[in-house]
Amino acid sequence: MVEKKEKTGKRQHKKTKRIKKSSFYKVEGNNVIRTRKTCLKCGAGVFMAEHKNRYSCGKCGYTEMKK
Repeated sequence: MVEKKEKTGKRQHKKTKRIKKSSFYKVEGNNVIRTRKTCLKCGAGVFMAEHKNRYSCGKCGYTEMKK
């Protein structure tokens, strides 16, 4: 017969790294500069996530590969 394994409990969730939105902007004098790349399809209000080899939009799924 096949023996059943006992479950030891629920797995713990991995904690995600939170990024403050204030790190997306830089203020120089009277100008505000965006430090992240914006999505071409969604417009200027949506920033793209920066991965190791690509940029991706979390809203529409648009992806650009890094060179």
